[in-house]
Amino acid sequence: MPELCRFNGIVIVMFVGDHPPPHFHVRYSGVEAEVGIEDPRVLHGRLPPRIEAQVLRWASQRQVELRAAWARASRREPPGKIAPLS
Repeated sequence: MPELCRFNGIVIVMFVGDHPPPHFHVRYSGVEAEVGIEDPRVLHGRLPPRIEAQVLRWASQRQVELRAAWARASRREPPGKIAPLS
């Protein structure tokens, strides 16, 4: 599971060849969540509210890069790296 980004203790990963809909996985302090790319929101799991807000802000800022990473991962290629929250 390639790591896309890491910031403020948040680790964002994307599985190569993962199932639709387009999404990424978030790990923070022992909790995990799956977050949608097209409609940035938590699809599965839970995050602390402050962390969820940061992740959703990051996803909104990086939506173009996330779509491109998903396309690469769907072709079973490494999704690449994405800049942290700005």
